[in-house]
Amino acid sequence: MLNFNQLRIFHHAAKHLNFTAAANELFITQPAVTAQVKSFEEFCNLKLFKKRGRKIYLTDEGKALFDYADKIFKYEKEIENVIDDMKELKRGVLRLGTTKTYARYFMPFLISSFREAYPHIKIHLDEGSSRDMIYSLVNVKNEVAVIAKVEDHPDVSFIPFSREEMVIIVSTEHPFVRKKAFTFQQLAQEPFIMKENGSGTRKLVEDLFAQDNCLPNVLMETSNTEFIKQLVMRGEGVSFLVKEAVDAEIKEGKLTTVPLKGRKVFLDVSIAYLKDQVLSPSAKAFIDTLGSLKPEDMHPMGIGALMAKMLAQRK
Repeated sequence: MLNFNQLRIFHHAAKHLNFTAAANELFITQPAVTAQVKSFEEFCNLKLFKKRGRKIYLTDEGKALFDYADKIFKYEKEIENVIDDMKELKRGVLRLGTTKTYARYFMPFLISSFREAYPHIKIHLDEGSSRDMIYSLVNVKNEVAVIAKVEDHPDVSFIPFSREEMVIIVSTEHPFVRKKAFTFQQLAQEPFIMKENGSGTRKLVEDLFAQDNCLPNVLMETSNTEFIKQLVMRGEGVSFLVKEAVDAEIKEGKLTTVPLKGRKVFLDVSIAYLKDQVLSPSAKAFIDTLGSLKPEDMHPMGIGALMAKMLAQRK
């Protein structure tokens, strides 16, 4: 088997055509260079150097071997540079999972903030239901996910990140607009447009209906928040969505919200990653970026408030 230590010593000696210079560069003695070169020649069963007077020269065999060795050690230097770049976050990949709602309304801001600090990190953003993203971590497709905690998983850690206020949305002409507040018993009489199975919103809505001993009258289920909003605008039904996702339509008078009797409802959002796994430098940096606000400040705040706070800190 090729001895790379001997190959390295041969490479330095051949580069300088001087055993003493090679020894100085390698921080070893000149006799050690001579001995290792001799051992390498014996391994190859080839004469790699020839001597005339006080000078040494490469044989044709030595020249051919030096060309290959030179390529190897140039690649070695490149590899060392790549390793340093990855450790210093000058290069790398962040594999990030999130829900479709977060991807559309919140993630651009969070990613922009991350890229300002780490502009050379390539980001792969994967979208799906919160449950899908949990299993994307388990299956090592993604390294970090920003999702609702729809279920526990023994291999996944969850760090509380934000609490998103949820609102019931109806068309501006819906009869509910003229009433004061609603229970889920009353909502159960309306056609309900539901988020897809596996989403945090879906689980929260089902739990809330169950607490009032009733079931939603599901007209349709979909992962597309924009489609839900369009159907509600047309008066096809009611729905329950993250407030930030419908804020623009409410301000424009295209949708309206109706209050729940005696309560506000929040969706808990977490940063998730695999337990007992060493995170890549880019994944650790992303989690550190999200965790730059103190946990006691983050937990009661929605993403919209976090975004406003982060923007204020920049000014």
